[in-house]
Amino acid sequence: MRAISGLRRWRHNPLCRGTDLAEAWTAFAALLLLLVAVPVAGVLVGGAVQDALQRSVRAQHQSRHLVTATVVRMPDPSPPAADPETPVGGEPRHRVLAHWTAPDGTERSGPVPTRLEDPRPGDRFRTWTDRHGTTVARPLDTATATTHAVLAGVGAALVTAALVEGFRRLAVWCMVRRRYARWDRAWESAGPDWGRTGAGN
Repeated sequence: MRAISGLRRWRHNPLCRGTDLAEAWTAFAALLLLLVAVPVAGVLVGGAVQDALQRSVRAQHQSRHLVTATVVRMPDPSPPAADPETPVGGEPRHRVLAHWTAPDGTERSGPVPTRLEDPRPGDRFRTWTDRHGTTVARPLDTATATTHAVLAGVGAALVTAALVEGFRRLAVWCMVRRRYARWDRAWESAGPDWGRTGAGN
């Protein structure tokens, strides 16, 4: 609104300088870009990320399988296994030696993280594996993928807005520097007699 009011104010003003009008048009162009380019950037980036993540979700759900494992024994005491997909404050994780049957029918065993609070031999729990039975992280779910896509779109929109505002400020800064340079040249051309009564008669 300031850009529009600035254009209206300077349009028929006899004191309007070229740089004043240029600044007003620059602000108006920046406003249009903010209203058009920012939402478009957010939608395009968010949509692209959403498509990529949803393809990843489908691929992970096809290649990862939930199997039932049986605790064989507890390994040597060690800190809980860290899982980057476990939210902060989630259930404690333990690593146990377990036995399970892979989706391809092979028998597998080895150390596996589990959310069992007090795992004991014979306890059963569910874990994710690939088709060969190697343990993997749980697949990405649709809701999480959509959240990441929305955040990516918002981030792209904010970056675009920052770039538009940065270019506007840079353009105005260049205009102001040129204006000050012209003023300096005008002061120098006036010479030391500027302001004296009768100077120039």
